[in-house]
Amino acid sequence: MAKRAFPPSVRQRRLGAELRRLREHAELSVTKAAALLGSSQPQVSSVELGHFAVSADRVRAMARSYTCTDEALIDALAEMTGGRTRGWWDEYRDILPADTLDLAELEHHATAMRTAAVIHLPGVLQTRAHAHAVISDVVPTLSPPEVEHRVSYRIKRQAVLYRENPTPLTAIIHEAALRMGFGGPDVARAQLKTLLDLSEHEHITIRVVPFGASTFPSSGQGIHHMAGAIPALDTVQLDTDHGSAFLDNQPQLVKYRTVLDRMEGCSLKPAASRTLIRRLAQDI
Repeated sequence: MAKRAFPPSVRQRRLGAELRRLREHAELSVTKAAALLGSSQPQVSSVELGHFAVSADRVRAMARSYTCTDEALIDALAEMTGGRTRGWWDEYRDILPADTLDLAELEHHATAMRTAAVIHLPGVLQTRAHAHAVISDVVPTLSPPEVEHRVSYRIKRQAVLYRENPTPLTAIIHEAALRMGFGGPDVARAQLKTLLDLSEHEHITIRVVPFGASTFPSSGQGIHHMAGAIPALDTVQLDTDHGSAFLDNQPQLVKYRTVLDRMEGCSLKPAASRTLIRRLAQDI
């Protein structure tokens, strides 16, 4: 095992947390687990905190010691192991908050994404001009270089939609977000046109919740659901004024999957959504 050069990311902490859950389910203390593994108590604790990288073989050995028989879960955890692979987001490590980088890493590994937006459009669908207008208005105010860093980072996140095997995305967008007009008429019109263009891609589905929808099962915060290799390893990210909140325990995942299902249920079909977006763009 090797100590990580950087603080553990959300994905790395998640692996450790899942290993801890397996140990606790087997009703083993850290001391007993260490004895079974031929390891030490500090090493087991460090792995569970995400501070040390472990190999796939080590994870499989831990799962066997913890009497886990869920092969799909074991395989998925094994895929999360090994040394830290540098991603494009690492160039921002000393510039942007850690939770911002964690989001890009989770998106990179997600097998599918579903996102819901009420006031701000999903970051992975924003144009550069729209993103610049939104980020320039955050509190506290950012310096021009900080704004540019965050804008470029947001645009680079969109690479998951354009790579050789693009990540399927379903975006549920409230009509309010489409009408906000960030950046002025020209920027807003171009943003809506971009949404129309993106919605034509086979792996991107955009559905609009119109004003007048008979129900709305959300508090209004942005919800970003990233599917893992198996549902138990999904992650939900919530947008807050103080940054990102990442949720991964099963009751939370069930709750937000249900919220997204209901939001999707009260949204327009993709074709009708495109018609509404097109009309809004023409009205600007």
